[in-house]
Amino acid sequence: MALNPTIQRVTERIIARSQGPRRVYLDRMAAAASEGPRRAHLTCGNQAHAYAPMGDDKATLVADKAPNIGIITAYNDMLSAHQPFERYPDQIRAAARSFGGTAQVAGGVPAMCDGVTQGQTGMELSLFSRDVIALAASIGLSHNVFDAALYLGVCDKIVPGLIMAAATFGYIPGMFVPAGPMVSGLPNDEKGKVRQEFAKGNITRAELMKAEMASYHGQGTCTFYGTANTNQMLMEFMGLHLPGASFVNPGTDLRDELTRQATKRALEITALGDEFTPVCDVLDEKAFVNGLVGLMATGGSTNLVLHLPAMARAAGVILDLEDFSDISAVTPLMAKVYPNGLADVNHFHAAGGLQFMIANLLDAGLMHEDVKTVAGAGMSHYAKEPVMDASGFHYRDGPTESHNDRILRPASDPFAPQGGLVQLNGNLGRSVIKVSAVAKDRHIIEAPVRIFHEQHDVKVAFQAGELTTDTIIVVRFQGPKSNGMPELHSLTPTLSVLQDRGLKVALVTDGRMSGASGKVPAAIHVAPEAADGGPISLLRDGDVVRLDVGKGTLECLTDLTDRTPTIADLTGNGNGVGRELFDLFRRSVGPSTDGAGVIL
Repeated sequence: MALNPTIQRVTERIIARSQGPRRVYLDRMAAAASEGPRRAHLTCGNQAHAYAPMGDDKATLVADKAPNIGIITAYNDMLSAHQPFERYPDQIRAAARSFGGTAQVAGGVPAMCDGVTQGQTGMELSLFSRDVIALAASIGLSHNVFDAALYLGVCDKIVPGLIMAAATFGYIPGMFVPAGPMVSGLPNDEKGKVRQEFAKGNITRAELMKAEMASYHGQGTCTFYGTANTNQMLMEFMGLHLPGASFVNPGTDLRDELTRQATKRALEITALGDEFTPVCDVLDEKAFVNGLVGLMATGGSTNLVLHLPAMARAAGVILDLEDFSDISAVTPLMAKVYPNGLADVNHFHAAGGLQFMIANLLDAGLMHEDVKTVAGAGMSHYAKEPVMDASGFHYRDGPTESHNDRILRPASDPFAPQGGLVQLNGNLGRSVIKVSAVAKDRHIIEAPVRIFHEQHDVKVAFQAGELTTDTIIVVRFQGPKSNGMPELHSLTPTLSVLQDRGLKVALVTDGRMSGASGKVPAAIHVAPEAADGGPISLLRDGDVVRLDVGKGTLECLTDLTDRTPTIADLTGNGNGVGRELFDLFRRSVGPSTDGAGVIL
């Protein structure tokens, strides 16, 4: 089918907008690639240092005829999603040897768990960790002894940071190797109900803890469709995973074989072979458009509205909020995965998953087929699914019909005609709202505002019985310059209780909400932020604000003329839990509309 005209128009707009920076980027990549394999330019002393600990691999490395893979790992055994990576370097080294190559761990990058830091001070370092990850990965790859890179990372800021590094080293191939989701535990909707009961004071902390531990219970990515699993979807939609790699559980034969096959493929696509596929050729404007389509079709995390522009800038591609909104308007919502539904990612995968979705979107003219991927030319590679059977590992055609239409539907019969991400404009600035899980009768909220500068204070007001009428909760001074733009996901149970009591309630903030949120209307990423003197800093308690999803507006209906911006005391944000080290980041960070980047 011909490409959807809106997808075509948005792609052309991005190409035109990106023409200058993309040309500069590609010229740099071409110049670097023209120098040939990096190791050839090192002295004997340089190489001896690099190969000293490599044992039986030394001879292969010195011969300089076999490709050498650099492994960038985000392993730690605090993140359930990253714990399986402990074994990956050994698996990759063994696989590389079996296919005639070598592999070395080039470096490790930090990987914080947002689940641990939600509502805690450490969350103020979360967004900034993305740029730290990009810097750390770049240091690992700077040794210039690698012909390709394998990136081991899954969760929230880790994949975007690694993409920024992979694009910067885009003159060599790069692939992402996932670990897969944990097997299903306590259903996410049941966990959410327990959280609400605790917020009401109806159950004990011990009961809450029991539910949380039953939900987050083993190796692998958390099973709801938050930022981590949205990242995995993106890596397939953008051609940087092996097809079908995202949602295979850890500890299975297929999971191990996919890691082996990723190593094999990384060796095949280096400049030493016949299928040279550098990252710069994969991460083009069409790849990012495909990623945006995937984000909308799956109802993915709003955090990617921040990360995708930063990722794209690293490849010389300039995205804008209007691109997200316009693509959302023509992309059908094909999946219902918690918090947009009751299913988790394991159920989604079993229903047909990404392979069904990609094939369907290609047939509907909503994705670019003519892209380069690590699997080969053409997005149709990703309509095939990997299997292990008596004949070994191979690919077969993916499902052409959903195995559960309560979880996954075709583009011709979606859960909603639009992807559910809407840009809001008005006299309070620009922001976004995810409405794929918001009831239609809550797409317009008009109410007096109650102003807070700390998310903790919202909970205090709730517990004191102060929030008893229709209210728009404004939590400001939560942007990147204020305190690093922490997620405000810990507000979800409180806001959900207010909504369940029949109140019209919404959140307006210059901060973020987690990919696990969505049932309460939330205008997030408001820019300019309060710390930059944005209009949100002019609001006072009792001002009337109207949020209108249909019109795409966020307006204060109270006259703000002649008001002076509120200036908050932010000195407390600069110390404790390592915040002292990030003062430069807070002072130099860009606006959320550009990805809240520090280094790009």
